[in-house]
Amino acid sequence: MEHLVQTFGYFAIFLLMAAESACIPIPSEVVMPFAGVLASQGHLELVAAILVGVVGNVVGSLVAWAVGRAGGRPALRRFGRLVWLRESDLDRAERWFAAHGEPAVFFSRLLPVIRTFISLPAGAAEMPLGRFSLYTAAGSLPWSAGLAIAGFALGENWRVIDRYVADVGYVVAVVAVVVIVAFFVRRARRTRQGVEAQA
Repeated sequence: MEHLVQTFGYFAIFLLMAAESACIPIPSEVVMPFAGVLASQGHLELVAAILVGVVGNVVGSLVAWAVGRAGGRPALRRFGRLVWLRESDLDRAERWFAAHGEPAVFFSRLLPVIRTFISLPAGAAEMPLGRFSLYTAAGSLPWSAGLAIAGFALGENWRVIDRYVADVGYVVAVVAVVVIVAFFVRRARRTRQGVEAQA
């Protein structure tokens, strides 16, 4: 993958990030940090590399969303193995989406593994395309930027990033759950207060 990014630059970043979001197991934890390294060496522009990575994520996610919407769970079970989609990965993404609803599309972009497959249950649940695209872009930006900036800062030592991403992912997951719960608690309180005020 590093060779592809070094040889084809932005096109390779776009293609690899799109493939990852289309459920092909290509680790963005390698692609974006290495893009950051190349930016630190003057071969790429850092901001451009980040934006290309985000666009790639959105395009690949739209493909997976369309597959989920068109075929639902049966199609995912049938064709998932063609792109190395494991049943356990799909189950995890479905549970996350079912538990947290549409905001899961945003928060899942910050989580390893789940971020790759969340588009499938979102499509199967017929999440509106506009909101799906917005949540995907918003969640992909900090992920791509964080990895690329880390690679830019670490230079030749960029490979240590992959070792820490999983641990950071768990921390982000906890924070995401807390934020989502707080959001729904506040909304429930406002609804209850509105009902009481009308009574």
